[in-house]
Amino acid sequence: MAHIPVNHPLRPMYRLAGFVAGAYLVVFGIIGFGITAGDSFTGHTGDRVLGQSSNLLWSIITVVVGALVILGTVVGRNVDVAVDKYLGWGILVLGSYSMATIRTDANLFGASMSTVVVTYIVGLLLITISLYSKVAAPSKAGAPRQVREGRTA
Repeated sequence: MAHIPVNHPLRPMYRLAGFVAGAYLVVFGIIGFGITAGDSFTGHTGDRVLGQSSNLLWSIITVVVGALVILGTVVGRNVDVAVDKYLGWGILVLGSYSMATIRTDANLFGASMSTVVVTYIVGLLLITISLYSKVAAPSKAGAPRQVREGRTA
């Protein structure tokens, strides 16, 4: 897509933000796993982890998603772009499901509204990171916008 920037100058900062988002998910999941280990696998247990409600299923999902984000960030080479994009959208879907089922028996993730808000923030952050992390060879990237518009940097 021509409108997605390639070789963005702030790419290292975006990759670092992706790593931090993945690390947060892993830390949240590990702490949640430790706190909810004796509880039921699904359903609302009332256990709070870093200010959010969680259960064993949600803790496992966040550890897996966070580990995949970190792995994609470490590998780089546009793998991180695909991982961040698809996992970001997936997290938004899970957040929407959680918000729709907060006060019902279908609340499989034991989510509260604070969990939904953080889930949306992390999902949108990953999608934004995927938009600015693409890299290509300079010969295939095209000229920077300033050069195309006839201006000097």
